[in-house]
Amino acid sequence: MTTSFAWHEKFKAAVLETDWTKILERIQAAESTIQERQRVLSEDHGGTPVERQAIASALGGLKSLRKEVTEWQGRQVPDSAHRRD
Repeated sequence: MTTSFAWHEKFKAAVLETDWTKILERIQAAESTIQERQRVLSEDHGGTPVERQAIASALGGLKSLRKEVTEWQGRQVPDSAHRRD
C-alpha cells in the first residue's frame, strides 16, 4: 500500500534535484512545507503514526542532504581562483 502526503511532493523534489545550485532551495521548500504540516498536526493532534514516522524520516533525509550540499559548496573554487592575472 502506498501512502501519499501533501508535503511529499516538495520532499521528493529536493531529493531528486540534480542541479547542485538548486538543491538548497528545494530543501528549504520541503522543510518549510513539512514544518507547516507538523504545526497543523500539533494543533489538532491529527495525523497517523505512519505520517509522523514519514515526517521524521524525511527530515532526517533532508538533514543529510543539506550536509552533502554544504560539503559540495565547500569544495567549489571561485572562478577568480582559476584566473592568473
